[in-house]
Amino acid sequence: MYSSSRRRFIKAGSGCVGALALSGVSFSLPSKKPLLSFSTLGCPKWTWSEILDFASRKGYAAIEIRGILGEMDLVKCPEFSSREKITTARKQAEDKKVRIMGLGSSANLHHQDAELWKKDLESAKRFIELSHHLNCPYVRVFPNRLPKDEDRNATIERISERLLSLGQFAKGSNVTVLMETHGDVVETPVLKQIMKSAAHSNTGLLWDVFNMWSVTKEPPSKVYPEIKEYIRHTHLKDGKMIDGKMQYVLFGRGECPVFEAIDLLNKGGYKGYYGFEWEKVWHPDIEEPEIAIPDYYAVMMKHFQ
Repeated sequence: MYSSSRRRFIKAGSGCVGALALSGVSFSLPSKKPLLSFSTLGCPKWTWSEILDFASRKGYAAIEIRGILGEMDLVKCPEFSSREKITTARKQAEDKKVRIMGLGSSANLHHQDAELWKKDLESAKRFIELSHHLNCPYVRVFPNRLPKDEDRNATIERISERLLSLGQFAKGSNVTVLMETHGDVVETPVLKQIMKSAAHSNTGLLWDVFNMWSVTKEPPSKVYPEIKEYIRHTHLKDGKMIDGKMQYVLFGRGECPVFEAIDLLNKGGYKGYYGFEWEKVWHPDIEEPEIAIPDYYAVMMKHFQ
């Protein structure tokens, strides 16, 4: 279905990937340190240069791009508006020794409406192509809803088929399409069903611990063994009930069993990033990024020590 388009972008990008391999650039950290990343969702007022500079100064191994200066469709951002500018942005990250490890798309897989799915499909494909040219390993997509007016199994099957189709589109690239535990799709059996049906070398799962726990209250000790084989990336945040409403708080100060999940990942041989997702874009009243992002780094380093 996507073969001709996929061949074009992979051929065009092969030189970029080869150049990176020859450059000897390494993004790895010493083995005793966890790989920490943060999402730009937490710093919506920072420029591209400010994001990279902050990540480098604060010790982060990588960033996950979810919008820049309020623009969520990354292909519309000036930094990624042409092949030349994409190469420049990638080089700027390399120079700071900060890896671009993920792109957060807004594509939803559940749509019944064909036109809505067509729009999201094209968006997801553009993100995969951009990710490939940035030498970025992951693109996130949402499952996202299980509408009550449709047979539940039919929706789950459609989500599975679409995730698999995106994995097939990315085949031959350096990109894996990750479905996040998000929206209505946070129950462990449903996640397993989807991931098993969509199993592919270019598909995987993004485990958002808080998204699942805040709905199901399942402890990570029960969740992790069931989805372990599919996890490629994580989103970590914390929250607690305040005035009868679950609200985000600085990492490790809430009620979510985040450290239980982290320890399970670490002991289970997880090799990916522990990604901080501070939802400042959607919740402007929470702590500023200058406070929350360094705080997460300090808390995580202390925990791993």
